[in-house]
Amino acid sequence: MALIDVIQHPNERSDEMVFRVPQQGAGEFKFGSQLIVREGQAAVFFRDGKALDTFGPGRHTINTNNLPLLTGLMGIAFGATPFTAEVFFVSLREFSDLRWGTAQPVAFRDSDFGIVRLRAFGAYSIRISDPQLFVQQVVGSRAVYTTGHIEDYLRGVILNEFNDMLGSVHTSLLDLPGQTVELAAAMRNALADDFERIGLDLTSFQIVAITPPDDVQHSIDERTSMSILGRSAASQQVETRALDGVPDTPALEAAPTGLELGTGPSVGQVTAPPTRETLVQPVRSGGPGTVECPHCHAQVPADARFCPNCGRALQAQAGR
Repeated sequence: MALIDVIQHPNERSDEMVFRVPQQGAGEFKFGSQLIVREGQAAVFFRDGKALDTFGPGRHTINTNNLPLLTGLMGIAFGATPFTAEVFFVSLREFSDLRWGTAQPVAFRDSDFGIVRLRAFGAYSIRISDPQLFVQQVVGSRAVYTTGHIEDYLRGVILNEFNDMLGSVHTSLLDLPGQTVELAAAMRNALADDFERIGLDLTSFQIVAITPPDDVQHSIDERTSMSILGRSAASQQVETRALDGVPDTPALEAAPTGLELGTGPSVGQVTAPPTRETLVQPVRSGGPGTVECPHCHAQVPADARFCPNCGRALQAQAGR
């Protein structure tokens, strides 16, 4: 086993959370070896599954001062005596745009539709807050640990909390889209302790959508269509009443048409001029500009076509 004089990990991948040196087995180091930790990294020394110390960014010379636990374990005060250990380079940057979603629909007690099964999905961001705890609780002895490895585990944690949260929400799924921000904030608070237990910090959490099954969505679409049609019909009735409105005049409302009187010609017919015997003459009154209705004897304007009192037609005077 060759001695490792310089311990570093310069080529970190975008999805890489932890990288182990060496990749397999234990490495052989000595006091005086150089440890280079870059910005956004932490280096954790492990021996026999136990964390010895954690180093932040910078160049470190391994000695008895910065690895006192190792010195106590091996009984070494100083010198270049080799020792075996593993170094885990842990990325401390934020890992964003991780995805979560329901593999199977979850039950929801809806105030309108009863028990329905909903699907949901969203995104979240994390960062490693406790490198030693994360390596011990999650990574183990893996050579490389990426976000792809942990997403499946975190998805289960998220869905457990999501099911509990839906069980406490007493509303209609029609109202859920307007509550996603509040629900996401509640989820982040509920998940904080679960993530901290494995050395993670949940920096953000979003609910992108909560969707009902197809049959419930169809019912919602039908209800929406009926509501729109009902409003449209009511609007048409209002418009029809407005278009049909006429001055509230008794003469116009009571006046029959020529067809109702039996005197109007039908389409395609030619009507002969009326004879004097068919004319009903209004009787002149002594008042200026008025005549007497021959039917009800009321006084009407001389140029009126219908009597405003009885509504019957007034024929023109002979000779007019």
